[in-house]
Amino acid sequence: MRPIHRPSQDRLRVRVRGAVQGVGFRPFVHRLAIRFGLSGFVLNDAEGVLAEIEGSDLSGFLAALQHEHPARARIDTVTVTALPRQGRAGFSIRPSGDRGGDRGDVSARLVPDAAPCTSCVDDLFNPASRFHLYPFVTCTQCGPRFTISHRLPYDRAHTSMANFGLCAACAADYAAPGNRRFHAETIACPACGPTLSHPIAEIAAALHRGCIVALKGIGGFHLLCDATNAEAVATLRRRKSRPAKPLAVMVANAASAGYFAAPSAAELALLSDAARPIVLVHGHAGLAAGIAPGLNRVGLMLPSAPVHLLLFHALANAPEGLAWLGEALPFALVATSANAIGQPLIIHDADARRDLAEIADLIVTHDRAILARADDSVMAMIDGAPAYIRRARGCVPEPIDLGEDGPPVLAVGAHLKATLCVTRGREAFVSQHIGDLGTAQTVRFYQETAQSLLTSLGVAPEIVACDLHPDYRSTIMAETMGRPVLRVQHHAAHLAAVAAEHRLRGPVIGLALDGHGLGDDGGAWGGELMLLSGANWRRAGHVQPLAMPGGDRAARDPWRMGVAALVALGRGRTASDIFPDIAGAAPLAAFLAANPTAPQTSSAGRLFDAAAALLGVCTHQSHEGQAAMELEALVRTPEPLKNGFRIVDTMLDFTPLLAGLLRPHLSAREGAELFHGTLIAGLAAWVAAFAQRTGHTDIVLGGGCLMNRVLAEGLVAAFRAGGLRPFLPRALPANDGGLCLGQAALARAHLQARASAFPLSRS
Repeated sequence: MRPIHRPSQDRLRVRVRGAVQGVGFRPFVHRLAIRFGLSGFVLNDAEGVLAEIEGSDLSGFLAALQHEHPARARIDTVTVTALPRQGRAGFSIRPSGDRGGDRGDVSARLVPDAAPCTSCVDDLFNPASRFHLYPFVTCTQCGPRFTISHRLPYDRAHTSMANFGLCAACAADYAAPGNRRFHAETIACPACGPTLSHPIAEIAAALHRGCIVALKGIGGFHLLCDATNAEAVATLRRRKSRPAKPLAVMVANAASAGYFAAPSAAELALLSDAARPIVLVHGHAGLAAGIAPGLNRVGLMLPSAPVHLLLFHALANAPEGLAWLGEALPFALVATSANAIGQPLIIHDADARRDLAEIADLIVTHDRAILARADDSVMAMIDGAPAYIRRARGCVPEPIDLGEDGPPVLAVGAHLKATLCVTRGREAFVSQHIGDLGTAQTVRFYQETAQSLLTSLGVAPEIVACDLHPDYRSTIMAETMGRPVLRVQHHAAHLAAVAAEHRLRGPVIGLALDGHGLGDDGGAWGGELMLLSGANWRRAGHVQPLAMPGGDRAARDPWRMGVAALVALGRGRTASDIFPDIAGAAPLAAFLAANPTAPQTSSAGRLFDAAAALLGVCTHQSHEGQAAMELEALVRTPEPLKNGFRIVDTMLDFTPLLAGLLRPHLSAREGAELFHGTLIAGLAAWVAAFAQRTGHTDIVLGGGCLMNRVLAEGLVAAFRAGGLRPFLPRALPANDGGLCLGQAALARAHLQARASAFPLSRS
């Protein structure tokens, strides 16, 4: 935050920019003004918060503004302007329609949704409170913000609370400076606020009976069931056509998280964050085996809304008061996104009743509309710090600070795990997780999100950045926007995203380990060594390619990559022995042997698939990344295979490792540990050799394979041991969910380089 200039005049206009709406900032300013005996006013507007203050202790006010602001507020700048003294008494919070004569572009921003604060939880379970057992209790410090807002300024009239008029008691709280709900735009109580369609007791009883419940939450509907009931979990999987993808589990509190899994102190802190992300934690004792089949971690989350707390209270038949919240409860709920395969998260009541009728036994709605759908965020601790798997509710729309101003751009991401990025000044705003652009509904959600981002931020992009792949829906949309288009290679974007969030200007060495991306040569890339600097990048090396039989089918059927590995090893005739239950294995091996020029890939993701298939861990995938996840779950201690890789010029060859995985009597666990250990050793040696040749020591790591904790931690440890500085993705996922930031960063650098090469003439 920039320092505040403090002129000596008796009246000041104070402009505060940043995340200062929806966090109780105006009430905070009001309290400060009263404390320092000042007169004037404060209001929200399109730029943030505007105040005018008059009195003798203006310096004390400004110092307190900077150091005592609400915890959820993020102040970017404070601008102070001297004004003529007016001599009026009193201090007020004015309606946002009053701009105070200070007009400008939209630069305010919303804060993310936040889980119930401790004070609201106290109210929820206090029989003397008028908010007792009310599932929509909120205050200035908690509750929905992003998901219920039409536009800025953040006022009740611009949210889905606009239809709920305040009762006398809520109106009194809203107007009382000493009340924590003073100017809380989401304030409501049972007398005037939203209501659930079904009583909590009825919902809890249905869950006790093993029913599937669709429950409308903060950013969309969840499908809930008893996570300890194997039959209920199996029923949910069958009805949702989700045979193996892990299911998230909600527990009542931190003590209950320890009852079902083994979270570290850092993981418990992450679980308890106001964002309430799903956190990947080791162990899942007491949960149904079908929760995370083949994996050694489970995605846990704590309640993100009051209704969830009320459900656990009812499930446990707990007494009044808060004591039960500190106890480990043997109750856990599957809490998975309510959507059909390939469709976006459901947010509308009518859609839930239509689309979830054959999945859920009970559909629970409420009459507070969700205006911005947002899946739960998913995180993991990697190398001692949080890392995103999916970034959405509770984290969006928090921007990423790029460290310097630049031109406005729109970046449209990829085709899978799509997100969008809009830059404004020094900030990058990345949308919530949208999903795979394979259905008309998801594409519509994607297009609406793009328009909403541009409108809410007041940005007209100078350029639109997209992927090289011409058939991605994101690329097609970029070409229809009437703006110049910059096509960015997939893995260069992955690496540029990591460099951008860490504010590395280059040159940096990049290691991209990914499933798929179109290369400049038209091939399928995914195991790439690159050098990046500003708008420029070059491919400096790659993993030895393997045939990719069937194209995209190879990603769904790891046995195909296993057969490709056998043929590369000259052992194609053993395909029917290695894969005795797969009729197509031997014919495919014969075809590949007869067609050595079949399309190939350097993908690290497909290398994982080949290893998982050869070891018998996974030959068919029902969800993306299944083979790699199950392979990782087997690892206890990575162990490199002696001579398991070779470096030939700029190419890293793991053919010896694949041969080693075929050793007789090698267990799946031993093979997984050899694979990970050798992969780490080979990649580390490859990068170290390039670093020595170039003299560069900053290493950025990106691509979906970096969500593998064993691989990521092994690589950064090896790099540090060799005197290098590794950087992992932190602000966004390593997978395609973070790709748009890299596209945006390269587009900004491209525009800036072009401006430098061809400066505007001045008259």
